This record gives sequence, C-alpha cells and structure tokens, in this order.
Amino acid sequence: MTVSRRTRKLLTTTAAALLLSVAGPGLAAPASGATAAAPAAVQEIRAPAFHAGGVWYLFQSNATVRVDLTQDGAGRLFGTVSSGNTVGTLREGSVDGNNIYFVVGWNHGPVGRYTGVRGPDGRLSGTTFDLTNPSSQATWRTDRTF
Repeated sequence: MTVSRRTRKLLTTTAAALLLSVAGPGLAAPASGATAAAPAAVQEIRAPAFHAGGVWYLFQSNATVRVDLTQDGAGRLFGTVSSGNTVGTLREGSVDGNNIYFVVGWNHGPVGRYTGVRGPDGRLSGTTFDLTNPSSQATWRTDRTF
C-alpha cells in the first residue's frame, strides 16, 4: 500500500491538531525561530473582605492621622488624609482581601507608604515609611473596626 504525499500531510496535520487539543498550545513550537516568552507571573487578587471608606483615624507611633476615603467595588481607594495642619492626598491604594495599602503624598514633601492588615478583632494595624526617607518609619493601628 502506498501513501500519497497529500495523505501523509493530512495525517501529520491531524496528529498535530490532536496533540495540541489534548496538551494545549504550550507545546507548540514558536513560529519562524522565535523564542517562546516565559509565562507572566500570575498575581492573585482577592475580593475586598472589608470596606475602608469613610472617615476614620489611624494612630501612628508618632502622630494621629484623620483618614477620609472612598472605596470602589474593585477595592481601589481614593481620598485625603490630615494630621494637624499637614494634609495629604492618596496617590494610590487598595483593599485586597484583609490587606490594605495606600500611598500618601503629604503637602510638606514626604510620601508615606502605609500597609496593614485587618486582624481577628476587625481593627487595622500596620506600618508606614517615608518613600523619600525610608529610615523614617512608624507603626499604626485603628480603634475603629472594619
């Protein structure tokens, strides 16, 4: 029995399609000699487990900060903060699961990065440091529960 060139090509194409459907496209060779890119790291984003919007206070080891935030459905934070006559605006921020993170640009120059977590008692606590002077650090907590 002789197999025509067309039949061999059809069988090869069918076998390749079957292999890809079973194993996925990750086995396919890159076209025209290009190298395959490494898959990007997948970052798990969790739904916000609490709502940080509203006016509340965080007590730093070196100051008391009034926080006035809004939070959208994706957990992104927007708003302002103040401590005495010093005011700041959130440059970015979010709630991810039980974690909170925000960056504040203060009107007198420092840029504070705040990270924290909601504890079993519902209160937030964490650390902050000045991005322009990383040795300037403080701890913080809230009395309010979330």
